[in-house]
This record gives sequence, C-alpha cells and structure tokens, in this order.
Amino acid sequence: MLEYVTDADDPRLSDYTRLRDVELRKSLEAERGLFLAEGEKVIRRAIGAGYPVRSVLTTRRWLAPLEDVLGDATVYVVSDEIMSGIAGFQVHRGALASMERLPLPAMDSLLKGAAGRLLVLEDLVDHSNVGAIFRSAAALGVDAIILSPRCADPLYRRAVKVSMGAVFSIPYARMDDWFQGLARLREAGFQTLALTPAQDAVPIEEVATADRVALLLGAEGDGLSSHWLAEADQAVCIPMSAAAMAAGVDSLNVVAAAAIACHGLMRASHVPAGQGRTC
Repeated sequence: MLEYVTDADDPRLSDYTRLRDVELRKSLEAERGLFLAEGEKVIRRAIGAGYPVRSVLTTRRWLAPLEDVLGDATVYVVSDEIMSGIAGFQVHRGALASMERLPLPAMDSLLKGAAGRLLVLEDLVDHSNVGAIFRSAAALGVDAIILSPRCADPLYRRAVKVSMGAVFSIPYARMDDWFQGLARLREAGFQTLALTPAQDAVPIEEVATADRVALLLGAEGDGLSSHWLAEADQAVCIPMSAAAMAAGVDSLNVVAAAAIACHGLMRASHVPAGQGRTC
C-alpha cells in the first residue's frame, strides 16, 4: 500500500525518528520491538530471513526495485530532500525498512543445536565492529554467535548495514549471566579458546581443537576480561611479524583479528588434532 508523505514530521514516520541519535534509537527500538534495514539488498535479506515488515520509507526512484518483495506492506514514498532530512544523512541505497524483531533463542537452546564452531563476543559495544564480525563469521562458516549481556545489538541499523545483512544469516543468542557464561559453554561440551595478543599463547592454527569449540573475542582496546581469560580452557593468538613487534605494532583491531581467527579456527576444524596445518 503506497502512501505519499510530504512532511518530515508526519507521525506515520515515527519509526524513522532521529536515526543518528544512538541512545534514543536503542530505547525506541527496544520499546517498539523493531529494527531498521537500510538499502535494497539488506531489506531483501531481512525479508528472506523471515522478519515481518512494519513499513518501508523510500523515494520514487527506489520503489520499483523493491516492489516484488514488499507484498501488501505499507510503503511511505517521500522526496529525496525529505528522506535526507528524516535520516540525517544521505541514504545512498534509497530505502529504509522498519522490521519487526523476532524472539531470540535462549543461549542453552542455541548451544544444543550448534554444530561445532561458535564465536563468543564479550562487551563489544561498537555496532560497526559487531556487524563486521558477523559478516566474517557468516562468510567463514561459523555456526553461531553468543553475545555477552553488554554486547552491542547486532540489529542496530549500523551493525546491520556493515554486516551487509549477515546478521540475518547466522544464529545468535545473548547470555543472561556473564560470570557463569563460560561454565555453561563447557557444560554444553564446548572447548573455550580465548583470543589474546600475547605471543606466548598457542597460534590459533596450531591448537588441538575438540569437536565443539567456542572462540572468545574481547572488546577493542581492553580485550577479554581477566575473568574470562582465566576461565578459558586455552589462550590462543595470531602470530605477529617480529619486525612489526619490534616497531611497536603488537596487535590487530578486533575486526581483523576476528576474521583471521575465524579462518584459523575453521582450518583447524578440518585437520585432526595434533597434526601440522598447511594452507
């Protein structure tokens, strides 16, 4: 159903209020049970993953490319100027969709169904980093992701955009108990590996892995908490160049580290424990 809107303050557009105000958006989206998908490709992926459409906000130019997936959803059509005014930024991909959230699975339920390779994110509060890690995890075959209680929302608009919709293709759950979280992973049969920049840890591509492995990643800068480092079954690292270390470059940002570690973890999953690993 098309509705043409000529006023940026029209109450029908309230789902799209002040998109650059992070705290307001977090509160509003939690209260209404929604999230925003930006751009044709991401909207298609959200719909394909089963998220119901509340409404779509678009311009005339971007209406036609989405018509085949929108069904009878309410579509608000505005001018380019109103679109930019509502969003507070240039919407390069031409469309925003307000989507209904689906209930998250309980952590224990997700662990039962996960095949064997998990990422566990501890207190990553940057939405872009979370989105990028989801994209790497999905691309490299990780089975699921577990979030600590304070981890950023993967369905926040920025995380969804950076992930290019990968947040819809990989199952995830949120812990309700950070302190006992790793114990519950072990009870479910997962070996817990803590990624650290410390070069005395075992290189991740050489670690002897169990059938079920959970790789722990900490926040940019602070890294994993001392509690999780102590609780993990083993610390693992990404070996750094000796020349880089000598020059003071002793670590990678969390997104790059996550991609490399996921690759190493998936390589390790295809080689019997204890054997050498080659490309």
